[in-house]
Amino acid sequence: MTMTVHVDIVSAEQEVFSGLAEMVFAPAELGEVGIAPRHAPFLSKLKPGEVRVKVSDKESFPFFISGGILEVQPHLVTILADTAIRAKDIDEAAALEAKARAEESLADKSGAIDYEAAHAQLIQAVMQLRTLERLRKRGD
Repeated sequence: MTMTVHVDIVSAEQEVFSGLAEMVFAPAELGEVGIAPRHAPFLSKLKPGEVRVKVSDKESFPFFISGGILEVQPHLVTILADTAIRAKDIDEAAALEAKARAEESLADKSGAIDYEAAHAQLIQAVMQLRTLERLRKRGD
């Protein structure tokens, strides 16, 4: 029998996923991490990007998160995200529009915008689009 770990992905609005998984992949602050059952405990900040929950060799669930916190215990992985969306539910048109707006804001050299906020919006939009692209490549 395959070992599993319980995974909870929670956003500020709702619980997005709760169930058993063979592996979890997440965009930790210092790079992507892979978490298997009985992993050593640790905490990490998460960057915007894709979280992938592998429930079996044939099935995995991708999610987009805008950042947050990852807590790992030997039998429990908890992801507390500001925003968490199933990859299949990402609005591609809205992400493209947000990317264009952020790029336009960053191009404005008048100093009238918050460059840090515009940069964060750009990163979030780009990571949503990359998550969608990976979803399409895998055929999930």
